[in-house]
Amino acid sequence: MKWLWIAALVLLAGLQYRLWVGEGSFAHVAQLKQQIAQQQQENEQLLERNRVLTAEVLELKQGLETIEERARHELGMVREGETLFQLSNE
Repeated sequence: MKWLWIAALVLLAGLQYRLWVGEGSFAHVAQLKQQIAQQQQENEQLLERNRVLTAEVLELKQGLETIEERARHELGMVREGETLFQLSNE
């Protein structure tokens, strides 16, 4: 009978260890939930970035005004007959 109590206590201690410290413990589950929340937030940011890029691609495919605006801004291009003035802060 004494051995049965000892075996039960050892089994209980093993289960308690796993509950509080081992894999699947409360701390481990809380850490996984935090990682899931961070990943979901990152996914939302990436989805928003993808929406913006998709809208920009569609706009570039459909409108020449956007292409012209980007050419002027990024490449410094000007139309024929236009004069470009560059001002310095000196």
